[in-house]
Amino acid sequence: MDRNKAPLLTPEIDPVAQAVRDGGVIAYPTEAVFGLGCRPDAPEAIERILEIKGRPAAKGMIVVTDTLERLGDWLAPLPDAHRPAIEASWPGPTTWLLPVTAECPPLLRGDHDSLAVRVTAHPATRALCAAAGSALVSTSANRAGAEPCRNWDCVASQLGAGIDAILQAECGGRDAPSAIRDARTGAWLRGAPGPDANTEH
Repeated sequence: MDRNKAPLLTPEIDPVAQAVRDGGVIAYPTEAVFGLGCRPDAPEAIERILEIKGRPAAKGMIVVTDTLERLGDWLAPLPDAHRPAIEASWPGPTTWLLPVTAECPPLLRGDHDSLAVRVTAHPATRALCAAAGSALVSTSANRAGAEPCRNWDCVASQLGAGIDAILQAECGGRDAPSAIRDARTGAWLRGAPGPDANTEH
């Protein structure tokens, strides 16, 4: 990927999916804001995202996917106590902290013993995962401390120099970032139960 070139801006899924497969950094819409993403098994791309955002690696990353099976051997079995709640919430806007195996990359989980995962219902993001054959790292498209971008023009003007491709599709219209819940305890770490609490990040 040539980082000196302007990012590819396109409404077509396939070229953005190709950028993901090639190990690039992309921007794409979620329910609330645009996200920065890459293959979760591409450490150099994850490090680029951390550099673009100015985000500490210790915080870990959210991973979004169209199916949990894409995360393979990284996830331990879902806790029995909260399995029904997890399965009932997906596809949907709740992010769960799931227990992981030793194979889960440290760049994804940060200093935690869990991985933040969401099986998204956003149609463009689901289509992108399917076309790329991969889950996606998902962190809001902004530099640390700045407001997240809610459209592709904002992404291109503020972050375009560090991104390989931007999917020109609409966000889902929600206002707040996703609710986050711990799969082992059931505790709500961000957001709360209710019709407006669970929104994608």
